[in-house]
Amino acid sequence: MQATFAGGCFWCLEAVFKPLRGVTRVVSGYTGGTVRNPGYGDVCRGTTGHAEAIQITFDPEVISYPDLLEIFFAFHDPTTLNRQGPDVGTQYRSAVFYHSAEQLQAAEAIVARLATEDVFPSPIVTELVPLTDFFEAEESHQDYYLRNPEQAYCQAMIAPKVAKLRAQYRDRLVAETP
Repeated sequence: MQATFAGGCFWCLEAVFKPLRGVTRVVSGYTGGTVRNPGYGDVCRGTTGHAEAIQITFDPEVISYPDLLEIFFAFHDPTTLNRQGPDVGTQYRSAVFYHSAEQLQAAEAIVARLATEDVFPSPIVTELVPLTDFFEAEESHQDYYLRNPEQAYCQAMIAPKVAKLRAQYRDRLVAETP
């Protein structure tokens, strides 16, 4: 099965989902826009309508789609419109690009539960939209954190997420993450 999420920089989300048990593949890419086969520069300029996103291939016998949603909402701020930390623009929006009616129902249920439980101090602005096309990002954007852990952005933005993953979701990890 597949899941597609956008929640800021795709490097951040890829680093969170890749080490999870039951996740067999995570691809960084672009979706939700109007241009076919967009490039990173165009997406970063905000001219294509695409969001930076990840597409997760997973085994639902090991990790469920609702579990993936829980982790998605735990590792980005779904209350900031078109922004995650220092990354600003529609390409950094929070979105669940659902693949089926069942995925839409699961996403609606978690958003409703998080809102009812007042988990976040502001309303959730995550878009729930059907997946159309997903375009794989350039090779230099795949496994970015694993290949560049000392890079300043990785240290400031991704390393804290990986540390949180290790601390709060250790039982869901395949092995120790870098």
